[in-house]
Amino acid sequence: MAISESQLETWSQLGKAAQFTDTYNSIRDNLLHPSAPYPVGLIDVHLQGSYGNDTNVWGDSDVDVVLCHTGAFYYDITSMGAQDQVFLKTAFSAEAAYRYENFKGDAQRHVSGLYRDVDLSGKAIYIPGNNGRRNADVLVCQQFRRYFSFKNGIHDYRLGIAFIRNGARIENFPKQHSENCTTKHQATNQNFKRMVRIFKNMRNSMITKGLLADKAAPSYFIEGMLYNVPNDKFVGSYQDMWVKCFNWIVTASSSELTTASGLHWLVRDGSPVCWPSANFRAFTAALKHHWENS
Repeated sequence: MAISESQLETWSQLGKAAQFTDTYNSIRDNLLHPSAPYPVGLIDVHLQGSYGNDTNVWGDSDVDVVLCHTGAFYYDITSMGAQDQVFLKTAFSAEAAYRYENFKGDAQRHVSGLYRDVDLSGKAIYIPGNNGRRNADVLVCQQFRRYFSFKNGIHDYRLGIAFIRNGARIENFPKQHSENCTTKHQATNQNFKRMVRIFKNMRNSMITKGLLADKAAPSYFIEGMLYNVPNDKFVGSYQDMWVKCFNWIVTASSSELTTASGLHWLVRDGSPVCWPSANFRAFTAALKHHWENS
């Protein structure tokens, strides 16, 4: 048996977004208010996650907001030659006067003064929703640059974000992720994000049925997984597309898959920005079981 075409059609649809839009706009206005204790002119606020990528489904609740300080930056120069590294370190020898630690403390105090019952214990500031606002996670971070060259006035780097969690620096590229997903969507006749929603709804169904552990398959990794699938697999009926995408995924080498940004490996153990291999295998196994027994 297989999941019916009508069910897949339903699952492919974009979830309700009106309250999400109001939540984001309200939080963004507050984060960029002139009374904020951080330098508002050096702050970038944008969305990441399912709502930011238009892959939200009806079961999604949290709005993921990035609060990024652009007045200083972390960098990675391991992909550059030795001479370029010397040039860069000479050019950026001074320490930032307003550091990430300063910004994070100011942001936490500001948000805590704006909303009740704010939780600061996670990697993001959690703002609980109320009748007119969805739950929101505000990730406090700083600009990050992954450099590839630094010479002759030409600086080749990829721009991302970074934050510190339990003493470790975590780097990500949410804007590249979102842009690449949109490009993929356009190149697949608007079928890529529909398939992402189908896989996400299947994940939610599998969790409800006890076939998959909660949080084993975050939306970020599902988007990345499907991003690797060749564009020619996103054709035909939803059943056809699902089978072609799934078969490609389970026959590909998982170690060669990348995230949608193309700047991290998708499946690796021991990395906070990669999908643990056991969770990837559990997800694909549960998908197969769910498909064959529905």
